[in-house]
Amino acid sequence: MFGKKKEVSVSDEVRKIIADTLEIDVKEVKEESNLIADLGMESLDLVDLVVAFEEKYKVTIDDKDVKKLQTVKDIVTYIENKKEAK
Repeated sequence: MFGKKKEVSVSDEVRKIIADTLEIDVKEVKEESNLIADLGMESLDLVDLVVAFEEKYKVTIDDKDVKKLQTVKDIVTYIENKKEAK
């Protein structure tokens, strides 16, 4: 019971990284949130996020794929698929 680390989901981790990058409350970051329209993300924020995700999950996010990542759910699904492909 004690000493066991609670498994954190990819979704929770992604939401926290986004919240930290944008300096907003993690409660504002929902899976259906659009990065630009809902969260006000700018292109430099997106670059920071891509680097953070690549470092955290040891994956490479292709430039052509970045344009497809429009919602939090898109990012979670992308990272989960990349992790499974390893």
